[in-house]
Amino acid sequence: MRTSSTFSILFWIYGTRAKNQQANIYARITLNGKRVNISLKQKTDIASWDAKRQKVKGNGQISRTINFFLDETKSELINCYRELRSEDKEPTAQMIKARYLGEDKKIHTIMDIIQYHNESIENKVCAKTLCHYQTTQKYVLMFVSKKYRSKNIPLKNLDFAFLMGFETFLRSHRPSHYQDRIGNNTIMKHIQRFRKMITTAYHLEWIERDPFVTFKPKHIKTQREFLTEAELNSIERFSSDIDRLSTVKDLFVFSCYTGISYTDIMKLTPDNIVFGSDGKKWITAKRNKTGTPFKIPLLEKAEALIESYAGHPRTKFTGSLLPTISNQKLNSYLKEISDLCGIKKNLTFHMARHTFATTVTLSNGVPIETVSKLLGHTKLATTQIYAKVIEKKVSEDMGLLQEKLNRK
Repeated sequence: MRTSSTFSILFWIYGTRAKNQQANIYARITLNGKRVNISLKQKTDIASWDAKRQKVKGNGQISRTINFFLDETKSELINCYRELRSEDKEPTAQMIKARYLGEDKKIHTIMDIIQYHNESIENKVCAKTLCHYQTTQKYVLMFVSKKYRSKNIPLKNLDFAFLMGFETFLRSHRPSHYQDRIGNNTIMKHIQRFRKMITTAYHLEWIERDPFVTFKPKHIKTQREFLTEAELNSIERFSSDIDRLSTVKDLFVFSCYTGISYTDIMKLTPDNIVFGSDGKKWITAKRNKTGTPFKIPLLEKAEALIESYAGHPRTKFTGSLLPTISNQKLNSYLKEISDLCGIKKNLTFHMARHTFATTVTLSNGVPIETVSKLLGHTKLATTQIYAKVIEKKVSEDMGLLQEKLNRK
């Protein structure tokens, strides 16, 4: 706790917002360089205000009443500051204001932080991310209802036992749209999102302690699946008279040679194709997930797919660069294709992005910094996950080399 602090109170009027020469009087609390203002719900004539003395001029009844009120207010604010110090708290200007207004007595609840959180991030994240948070919040409230037989509880009730109970609840819960229980890493994602909300409540000073301080997430390392060169070639050679399968195959291959995600591909239009400084065609857009811009030079196979759908009835009707299709149908049809190609992996559209990062780029010597930029990653560490996969592949290749050397 600080042994000394710079604390001051200043009374002032908002002259620029005066009406009929009557201006509102404010108190400004300054503590350690941080300040807040409080509207005192009092007005005075601009000409009567003495800015130097921070008082109303004159000895009339109105002047004496307002000045007495200002003296009382100053005394109350000083008392609020002293109270917070005596409670062994590190006061802030905002805390003094809250104590003076009685706002620090409010008991904030889980519903309060859910509402505050959703309103604060609504225009900052994509719809899918907001949806993920809402799913987490739904599970939190389901747990609260089950454990406390209530729709809401105060945030001050959250402790380590609550978090352990919530984790246990998630591990035993079977969602209606799921065939099985929620996986470990998905559970950790829900707890991570809940943690962000509670950390916000802590920073807002709605709770005195962070219940997550001693909670350790238990992530299980998973392998990022991708197609090998042989498997990718098998998909590329696949042909079908069924239009839907041909379209899905083209979309998947396009993603394998651009690294663009499903959501971002569905939003591409001919306007996203530009000519780079090298005189060649590039795709430029922003990632829907993070808003991070990306710019990708078109490889020949990707460019050929774009040209094949130029003027196609489906792209002409939607104005899109490639045919649009729901993600659910896309992944369903990919499973048909993987069966027909003899690929044993659980083929999903997102695997195309992994394949671009590994088989198409990193395995062919493209520097990881370039791959990170192409993928639109905000952190190099995110891309390094793929590099670990490549290290495994290098090890396997060296093992094969050793076998050949042994035979010689």
